[in-house]
Amino acid sequence: METSLILCAVVIITCILTNKLTNRIGVPAVLVFMAIGMVFGSEGIFKIPFDNFGIAEKICSTALVFIMFYGGFGTSLKAAKPVLKQSICMSTLGVVLTSVLTGVFCHYVLHMSLKEGMLLGAVVGSTDAASVFSILRSKQLNLKDGTASILEVESGSNDPVAYMMTMIILSWMSLSNQNIVWMLIKQIGVGFLFGIGVGVLAVWSLKHVEFEIEGMDTILMIALVLLAYAGSVLLGGNGYLSVYLQGIIIGNQKFDHKVALIHFFDGINHLAQILIFFLLGLLVFPSQLLGIAGSAILVFIGLTFIARPIATFLLLLPFRASFKQKTLIAFSGLRGAASIVFAIMVTVSPVYTKSDVFNIVFCVALISVTFQGLLLPVVAERLDMVDDGQNVMKTFSDYQEEQQIQLIQMKMEKDHKYVGKKISELRIKNMLIVLIKRGDEDIIPRAEVKIKEGDILVLSAQSYEGDIDMVLREETVEEGDGRVGCQIKDLPKMEERMIALIRREDGSTVIPKGETVIQKGDVLAISGN
Repeated sequence: METSLILCAVVIITCILTNKLTNRIGVPAVLVFMAIGMVFGSEGIFKIPFDNFGIAEKICSTALVFIMFYGGFGTSLKAAKPVLKQSICMSTLGVVLTSVLTGVFCHYVLHMSLKEGMLLGAVVGSTDAASVFSILRSKQLNLKDGTASILEVESGSNDPVAYMMTMIILSWMSLSNQNIVWMLIKQIGVGFLFGIGVGVLAVWSLKHVEFEIEGMDTILMIALVLLAYAGSVLLGGNGYLSVYLQGIIIGNQKFDHKVALIHFFDGINHLAQILIFFLLGLLVFPSQLLGIAGSAILVFIGLTFIARPIATFLLLLPFRASFKQKTLIAFSGLRGAASIVFAIMVTVSPVYTKSDVFNIVFCVALISVTFQGLLLPVVAERLDMVDDGQNVMKTFSDYQEEQQIQLIQMKMEKDHKYVGKKISELRIKNMLIVLIKRGDEDIIPRAEVKIKEGDILVLSAQSYEGDIDMVLREETVEEGDGRVGCQIKDLPKMEERMIALIRREDGSTVIPKGETVIQKGDVLAISGN
């Protein structure tokens, strides 16, 4: 047992250390995780014997549950709202159309039976969020026209559709008497209702239950994620759809300790990815890949350059997406964890298939992550789809709309090193100048503003997290908010709260007074409850 624990620790440490390197050079981390698994595998250096698809299926399916939950939990509906229709269209009809076209390609080009071709198409029908996000994050590659948000929502929500298609085709191949239409209705209906129900229960618990021990809310969330998945599956629903919807509901609500939950599940998400891709690398025998390499390359070509582009261009046509955007979205359809996990499910299924689905899908994912992953930044640049004026991190799961901040002030004495320098020349780490008070004048800190003796710099910094509970949080005033048009002194329930700073939509900063009028789009830095 001790040897196994040491091995687990070594694998995790190795994956984490290599992940830092891959982030710098822009190589998807999942590619390295798979390679490490192959090094430890039966034909690798350490020659660990492992070929139990049954155990692998259980472990990977459980890990995929938390990946799916985190995909929903980290999705900002506010950020995705402008492109929500396109995203849902791509994650549903896009998966179906891509799968069918890939299946037809496999039938006619690889001479598979139609059922086997459709099964392979369904397994590789969904895109891998982890791979795409890894590249965009490491390269700080924000994309124009909300393309990053489209890829986020599509990649995070299309796995349940691919799973449903895989299960339906397996049922079709087994020639069972099960009504496929009824099966589809149960998968969607039960998964939808169960996910929403458990999600609402989770939000209520997080807002109203007083936890005596710190961290118990995190344990409760783990239990509710497992409940949403397992309960839905037992009732015939789509468990992955349930946990994804549950994640969306919880992630788009405000409650205490949300930041801690984000950090925890971000770590769980990375651990799940390490587990899945290492286990898949451990499970594969490289010598067996040579025999199916030609077929895998053909499937990759058909999927990447025929099926995915046709589906993307057809489905985004009504939304008047530009040619460049459609081309980039089509190229960004990397395959990864879900596809290989579904391939394992097919392998352990009693339905007989003559094709080596697991090894073919593994090769397709490997080629996809390597080829598309390395070229994605280049393609985005060539298509002029990179937007340097935005922060790509706001698109992803580690963007927190409610941030804890603290304001501090710094008076510029005569001999201070900042006096006489422009804002652009300062090297202030981990803080941001939000305002300069010069006598009775409030100056917006733009790059060309020069610091003078006597100035008071107002800076934002990370809040103190000790015994004091008072922190600042940001609230955005949306359209329809009752505070729009009101003076601060007239706002209700302000006895125990204070607006410390207001940031306008135009980028200006306002030091609030009692007569200050709240406007739509204002970001309020508020202290108190």
